[in-house]
Amino acid sequence: MLCVPYGRSKEIATFVGNQNNKTMKKIFWTTCALCAVLLFSCDNDKKEAAPAEVAQAEDSDSFEFQIDQFADVKILRYQIPGWEDLSLDKQQLVYYLTQAGLEGRDIMWDQNYRHNLKIRKALENIYTNYSGDKNAANWKHFETYLKRVWFSNGIHHHYSNDKIKPEFNKEYLQELLSETKTTLEGEALEVIFNGEDAKKVNLNKDADIVLASAINFYGPDVTTADVESFYGAMEVNPEEPIEVGLNSRLVKENGKLVEQVYKSGGRYGAAIDRIIYWLEKAQGVAENQNQAKALGLLIEYYKTGSLDTWDDYAVAWVNATEGDIDWINGFIEVYNDPKGYKGSYETIVEIKDFDMSKKMEVLSKEAQWFEDNSPLMPEHKKDSVTGVSYKTVIVAGEAGDASPSTPIGVNLPNNNWIRQKHGSKSVSLGNIINSYNNAGGSGRLKEFAHDEEEIELQEKYGKNASKLHTALHEVVGHASGQINEGVGTPKETLKSYKSTIEEGRADLFGLYYLMDPKLEELGLVEDWEGTGKAAYDGYIRNGLITQLVRLELGNDVEEAHMRNRQWVSAWVFEKGQEENVIEKVTRDGKTYYDIKDYQKLRALFGELLRETQRITSEGDYEAAKALVEDYGVKVDQTIHKEVLDRNSQFKTAPYGGFVNPYIVPTMNDSGEITGFTIEQPESFESQMLRYSEEYSNLSAEE
Repeated sequence: MLCVPYGRSKEIATFVGNQNNKTMKKIFWTTCALCAVLLFSCDNDKKEAAPAEVAQAEDSDSFEFQIDQFADVKILRYQIPGWEDLSLDKQQLVYYLTQAGLEGRDIMWDQNYRHNLKIRKALENIYTNYSGDKNAANWKHFETYLKRVWFSNGIHHHYSNDKIKPEFNKEYLQELLSETKTTLEGEALEVIFNGEDAKKVNLNKDADIVLASAINFYGPDVTTADVESFYGAMEVNPEEPIEVGLNSRLVKENGKLVEQVYKSGGRYGAAIDRIIYWLEKAQGVAENQNQAKALGLLIEYYKTGSLDTWDDYAVAWVNATEGDIDWINGFIEVYNDPKGYKGSYETIVEIKDFDMSKKMEVLSKEAQWFEDNSPLMPEHKKDSVTGVSYKTVIVAGEAGDASPSTPIGVNLPNNNWIRQKHGSKSVSLGNIINSYNNAGGSGRLKEFAHDEEEIELQEKYGKNASKLHTALHEVVGHASGQINEGVGTPKETLKSYKSTIEEGRADLFGLYYLMDPKLEELGLVEDWEGTGKAAYDGYIRNGLITQLVRLELGNDVEEAHMRNRQWVSAWVFEKGQEENVIEKVTRDGKTYYDIKDYQKLRALFGELLRETQRITSEGDYEAAKALVEDYGVKVDQTIHKEVLDRNSQFKTAPYGGFVNPYIVPTMNDSGEITGFTIEQPESFESQMLRYSEEYSNLSAEE
């Protein structure tokens, strides 16, 4: 048998049917047991050995979860428990789906900013070809900058949206470009150092949020008014509206607004053709007819770009519930679009976590009870919560907007009419959460928690409370409530506040029920009160203090989830002051928040949930704006500086992300796959360089 450690050998090329010459150009990984040589150079003058990869450790106690840390980021690894229990066909399905996802990696880079691909390719060529002093401070700064760019899929911070500032100057970069015979010039060079395109997504209420955002969903001369008039004039079926604009870039051509559709033969066509190739392979080993139907519709969607087909696919996908393998693939989340139309490319490949999924089925079956007993106004409650499902899954691979920075829970599809008529799928990414938990420390908890009781509650109940909040958020939160008849979608009515209001609404639903004995009655917790207290402590501590470590001093809160955690926490703190529900404590020059009455806090969460649902149901833009702007955007600079100073003692970075394991085919002499091994990358940079070599399907001028 032949073991192929890095995927694209001649044997693999034979196996996939000599699909095109591009596959042969990607053969850079030689066949050997656990080592490889990466040939990566624009001019091929130099060759640099890549670090050896390592097999996945079987014992999680000895598994090295964290492999790198730089700037404000730590890089983690995750395992794929239960892989060996899958049949060969199911393993092949996972492999093909992960390959399909990685083929679209460049799309996310280009979506994030129009110069990202050009900048990345230049920086990588410098990295692999520079032969000068690699101990110099400037070179170390260059390495850190490149890693930050890799992590963010571009030159803007993955969370704050601010442009990443290099700690070297333009003259040094020009020296590196010259020494490595690398070309980077014009706007793509200047923008690294100047003040242009400073925010990937700019949600400032006083800005033209489209024109002021560097995100590449719109041409650089397209305005907010252009977007609103273009999509506002589109006629859609009000009963089953498509997600207009989801898979296109809106630009001006000869003064006229036109869409560049993402599809085979259209924008990103070269990458999409590769995605289609592997999806067709996956369809051939689908577990059942429903899976095969969904994959077929996804393939058709990528070929045509039809949003009607996307809806057909979403319906088929949400109804394909019987297999052990599932996936997320497409242009999906709209958080990166200041107007909430354009979907970012994202893929996650999932294997069921059978034990945890059984436990979560209990919660899914009770979704109607949670809806009926919620504090929502009666007219805003659903008479029937349809098709809610929740599963804990094992991630087998991620790409696009889900990698390296990944969510820990997902609820899809996003189209509201599909959710109401056909239901949704909610998943918690169990092995991702496990890696986070195993890579963390208790130092920050002890620094920012008010007292020993709070620390003890967190250590005893915190992990389970966090998992349950994610589950409640996804299952009953996003699935709950209904929009009043005749009111448009939140994207239309709440505009730029839609995402943070929706995330806050789902958070509040989960918070309200985390302090409910029903959870213990259902067997989900051993102590509902202790779990609820730990959850409330953690949420307030994070919303008012610890998440500030993610911001540079002086910055407003921009990211939708950070905003929602702050406006939820700040609102209940303010409204509870008269009854001292949460006390702000200053001790030894340090600020803490101490919850004095958990039941009264629960009532405040319920009151805010009721109001947030009213805003959503009635499309009350002014109320949404007031809630977010008054409580969720501005930061107390004195507390912010204090928090940053207190946090400076910790070496653990505030952000975490992941490298993916390699799923490596084992083949016989006839080129047939006979099995797979799982191998872990030794370093972040080795995976990034390998991905750039194997999956660079778009030109720098895309």
